[in-house]
Amino acid sequence: MGLPPTKTLPRLVREALARPRAEAFVERVSGAWTPTSSGALLQRVENLAAAIRSAGLERGDRVALVSHDCIDWIVAAFATLFADCVVVPIYPTQALDQTGYILAHSGAKLLFVDTCDALNRLHAVATPQTIVFEGRGESSLAIFEAGGAPLARVASVAQPGDLAVLIYTSGTTGDPKGVMLTHDNIGFDAQSAAAYGFVGIRSGADVLSALPYSHIFEHTMIYIYLLARVRYSICHDPNTLVADLVDVRPVSMTAVPRIFDRVLAGIAATALQHGGLQAKLVPWALRTGHDYMYAKVIRRRSAWRLWLPYVAARSLVLSKIRKRLGLDRLAFFTSGSAALHVDTAMTFLGMGLPIMQGYGLTETSPVTTVSRLKGNAFGAVGKPIPGVEVKIAADGEVLTRGRHVMKGYYRDEAATAAALEDGWLHTGDIGSMDERGFLYITDRKRELFKTAGGKFIAPARVESAIKRSVYVTQAMVIGDGRAHPAAILNVNWDLVRNALAIDAAVPPEALAKRGDVVDFLTREVERQTADLATFEQIRRVIVIPQEFTVENGQLSPAMKIKRRVVEQQYAGEIDQAYRKEVRAHVPA
Repeated sequence: MGLPPTKTLPRLVREALARPRAEAFVERVSGAWTPTSSGALLQRVENLAAAIRSAGLERGDRVALVSHDCIDWIVAAFATLFADCVVVPIYPTQALDQTGYILAHSGAKLLFVDTCDALNRLHAVATPQTIVFEGRGESSLAIFEAGGAPLARVASVAQPGDLAVLIYTSGTTGDPKGVMLTHDNIGFDAQSAAAYGFVGIRSGADVLSALPYSHIFEHTMIYIYLLARVRYSICHDPNTLVADLVDVRPVSMTAVPRIFDRVLAGIAATALQHGGLQAKLVPWALRTGHDYMYAKVIRRRSAWRLWLPYVAARSLVLSKIRKRLGLDRLAFFTSGSAALHVDTAMTFLGMGLPIMQGYGLTETSPVTTVSRLKGNAFGAVGKPIPGVEVKIAADGEVLTRGRHVMKGYYRDEAATAAALEDGWLHTGDIGSMDERGFLYITDRKRELFKTAGGKFIAPARVESAIKRSVYVTQAMVIGDGRAHPAAILNVNWDLVRNALAIDAAVPPEALAKRGDVVDFLTREVERQTADLATFEQIRRVIVIPQEFTVENGQLSPAMKIKRRVVEQQYAGEIDQAYRKEVRAHVPA
């Protein structure tokens, strides 16, 4: 396979939209799925690019976007690039102080926001000229875009090495860093990943976009799907994902492990709420599907003894779940951003839904490795895409080099020098490669901690095991300098109440302190970590009543736990848990 040609993003977009398609993009408008043709999209982009230039912006000026996913976001981003300006995506859920920091640090001269409410929220920080997608009057997108229609088309003079996207890392500690990605960084990455990892997705096939465009993963997926010329449906709100899946019935979708875990928890919760035979049949079917696939795919042993139970589970339950979720046409999921536990992958595979893992960072545009249906290794994050080099340093850190690697950190020479050495990006991830070239990621280098017994713990590995439980929605493993690791848990309270026959009126604040609840969850976590090394197994849990969220400062906008923040906020509970006498192990 030859390497992708060097292109600017405007050229890539024009070529991808050159073949007329009546339904290139589809989104809900007043509740109804409404298509946008390739020609209509390109015309909107041309008009808005002219309006951006007429507003006084020049080549290289930064344009920020604070919006949930929608067609207007894509139009604004493409138009910014067509005007030879730089796209600065900002999460709409970003903490206000960090949004202000990004706007100031990037020097954004124009800002697009999706709603007037979002604009009102930004009044506390300094903002440049602002255009509102859903607004009215002179500051509305409709008026601003229409003003560019009679103007001459902007002729892009951008070069492949020019800055195209300035995307800020989530900043789990300190201020976020601005990652400088060029036209060729993203163009190369999208072309190489599309040709290597999306073989078999036909032109016109239905896909669904559910992750935020402010995240580099879904940002680049826009270009990958453009290149594939699919029918691209946009999910506006994660809360409507199931309904959107049922309507779209996609053949492919990108997701993160958190979504897969919540889908399984939702299936289990629904079965328990129905009670009776369904409450027993659904968990049995999921477990049977998992066990069959685990034996066949992971252990590579004969699974003939599990075949008949699996056929029954698939016929009675699993195929029905798949159809009810709108996944009856799905060829594969693509998962990235965090580690996916092999048990989750096997449970979905039991339903006939393979999850292909990939790996990358904001600094790598982001795709570095991709799994494929043919020659996949479950548990690995795939092989490097063509044109990308990956190697493992002496200390286990994953290094990568190629056209996908960022230009550097904006206005931060020291951080750039620390991350890049002889063209190799130091990813900060710990991993290994097998003899077949598959990459395995074990943890973040800076998140490893050592127990009092001198054992190094990779928290992501343990957390991934804990989250196999339908009762746990999120877990954070701690224990630096302690005798044993412990886990801070977010809990699915509906399922816990059901399991312990607790009245639904009892609030989470009271449940988190109950001995029977803590004991139940401790046993559950012990069961999930029993197959880990002894020093990794969890014997203590800290149950907190509320979820980690972006709003309470415990999650970054990319949904990564801010470990330092959580440990500080629950320092008292952590100390109390470690002061308790070590409880006896209670087998499940």
